[in-house]
Amino acid sequence: MGLLTQLDFTTKPANAFQRRLQGAASSAWAGSMLSRTLSPLDRASFRLTHGRHTAASVLAGLPVIMLTTTGAKTGRDRTMPLLSVPIDENVAVIGSNFGGASTPGWVHNLEANPSATVSYRDREVAVTARQADGDEIERAFDLASAVYGAFSAYRERAAHREIRVFILEPA
Repeated sequence: MGLLTQLDFTTKPANAFQRRLQGAASSAWAGSMLSRTLSPLDRASFRLTHGRHTAASVLAGLPVIMLTTTGAKTGRDRTMPLLSVPIDENVAVIGSNFGGASTPGWVHNLEANPSATVSYRDREVAVTARQADGDEIERAFDLASAVYGAFSAYRERAAHREIRVFILEPA
């Protein structure tokens, strides 16, 4: 059984307000601000709604999962809200970091230990992450851009580094 089925993962198109907000969020200024503020808001919303919503899922209509990895340096659990991209029966996550200069920490964590946990709404599934190959990377970016158009802007701004993409599969 694939990850999408185990999580009962569903998405719906963003409404007009959410699409406008997504467009505004794709700017370099907004990306920089969101990289510092959105994760804490998403985590708080996730806790307050008992796993039903994140700030990004409500405000921008984005399919957000909570990915818990093991810290590469600390060995501690690290949970990050990430935009998820359904790909076949699994989920892809993209280390774009809002188009920022650096690779996000969760990427390093998955490289050091590919075992993780995905939470979505009221479900939690143990997963194994694997780095996507060339065709999967392009497919994941195409699928991600269809859900959230800012991914193409993020990719351009982060062209100086390799943006890693991981496919999350049930463990």
